[in-house]
Amino acid sequence: MAENLNLSCDIKMVVSDFDGVFTDGTFLLDENLNQQKSVNFVDIMGVSLLLKNGIKFGIISGETSNILEYFRQKFGVEEIHKGIRQKGIVLRELMEKYNFSPSEVLYIGDDINDIAAFECVDYKIAPNNANPIVKVLPGIQVTKKTGGNGAFREMVDNLLCLKNL
Repeated sequence: MAENLNLSCDIKMVVSDFDGVFTDGTFLLDENLNQQKSVNFVDIMGVSLLLKNGIKFGIISGETSNILEYFRQKFGVEEIHKGIRQKGIVLRELMEKYNFSPSEVLYIGDDINDIAAFECVDYKIAPNNANPIVKVLPGIQVTKKTGGNGAFREMVDNLLCLKNL
């Protein structure tokens, strides 16, 4: 069983960055400048597991990728925020909207643009291949797996194992 992260049964919402968490941070660019990204189905299944177990989920991304709409359409995720530069502000607004305290929200991200969001919550997770600056932030926990290769699912499995769901 996955139990390498120190999480809480009180977590009611998981909010995630997208690139670097659901992807490995790379993208393909074709001759027409069309961008493609690879998303791991194991991580997508993690979203389904969270929602089926009554845990709210949201994405705050600096990118504007239409891939994010997949989560809205497939899972009915309301909290998809694209093109966000001030992630901490949006995360605080979500916490206020749902009346969640810092101990009830987990944020997972991989780069320096996630630092303001990390500062809003008690549970901070980074994929193993996150920026080195992120990996040494106070209170940060690092997954064994890398972004785009099961890091999100590892976090979900830890949380659901803890909740015995």
